Amino acid sequence: MGPLEGIKVIDMTTVLMGPYATQMLGDYGADVIKIEALEGDVTRQIGPTRHPGMGPVFLNTNRSKRSLCLDLKQPAGRDAVLRLIKTADVLVYNVRPQAMARLQLGYDVVSELNPRLIYAGVFGFGQDGPYAAKPAYDDLIQGGSALAHLMAVGGDDTPRYVPNALVDRIVGLTAVGAICASLVHRDRTGRGQRVDIPMFETMAGFVMGDHMGGLTYEPPLDRGGYARHLSRDRRPYKTSDGYICVIVYNDKQWNAFFDATGRDDLRQNPKFATFAGRAANIDTVYAELARIFETRTTAEWTELLVKADVPVMPMHNLESILQDPHLVATNFFPVVDHPTEGRIRNMKVSATWSDTAAEPARLAPRLNEHGEEILREAGFFAGEIATLVRDGVTRTTPGAKKD
Repeated sequence: MGPLEGIKVIDMTTVLMGPYATQMLGDYGADVIKIEALEGDVTRQIGPTRHPGMGPVFLNTNRSKRSLCLDLKQPAGRDAVLRLIKTADVLVYNVRPQAMARLQLGYDVVSELNPRLIYAGVFGFGQDGPYAAKPAYDDLIQGGSALAHLMAVGGDDTPRYVPNALVDRIVGLTAVGAICASLVHRDRTGRGQRVDIPMFETMAGFVMGDHMGGLTYEPPLDRGGYARHLSRDRRPYKTSDGYICVIVYNDKQWNAFFDATGRDDLRQNPKFATFAGRAANIDTVYAELARIFETRTTAEWTELLVKADVPVMPMHNLESILQDPHLVATNFFPVVDHPTEGRIRNMKVSATWSDTAAEPARLAPRLNEHGEEILREAGFFAGEIATLVRDGVTRTTPGAKKD
């Protein structure tokens, strides 16, 4: 019984951004109906698989959902999804609004059918600017929001993308907040509304919130950029036998660090002694830390810094993080039995509630696994469903009994 129990979501999203948002809504208790094309979400094909169409990217972005295949370009497919929308609380899509209009599924159409519907779009650009109709992908928005440039400034002068679908995840998280806020508004007023969550504007605010700097002022006081974030020695520190992640930030932590390392000389140095001094000389500070950390092993530094209460973490790789003692203790990566994929490693819902515990309702579905079940709930009779299958509007539900 998660906090969104009783909320019905029509999920018309693919790839990562939208599915990540709708998975979270499903984890929080909503009934999420994933509408897939007849060939399925493309992420079904990404990565190693035990069975075709059940790749790890799909498994990790589409749990807590039911799957229904529909060809929305056919009138019968559009009519079927409209029957679902009629009783839904939320519709989420991540194609351009122009594509929804071509399908005759724009807000002007569906709001007439269901005035209480929250119609949430996650797509590239706000619709009142010149980029409105442009396509957008994670890499493009990382570049357009200055993130790739900042990677160059803080690195080797080569612009790079973050090796993670950072934009898709952040915009997906933003969408969850916007949808939940819209549901609160609807409960107060009885009215649904259209909500646009554009990638470019979301990431421009996300990145520039840190790096606006002197550009905040008019006229500008500098060229922007958060110096500490852009220091080239702001990175995991090399030890004598590996790497370690450490941040010595406030005065209390620095004094503890001076005590633990016996570096009274740095305590007396104005570049290290105060927050203002360190901020003004951050490159010097980080470079000196880099030299210090090379003098001992990772284990020695970890023990010393933990005792001094200086923030420290291991630098994990993709395998070692699975064995992190904290994540093991909290069972963050439980191994579960998937109905068709066997033993798989899942991930817990990170947020917790005291009264409405949220847990994944189900593991990621096979293509059209719940097709017949969903259509019957929408009022379709067996003969109508058979006609939809015969006409190529949907597929046969896996494991369905044949007459």
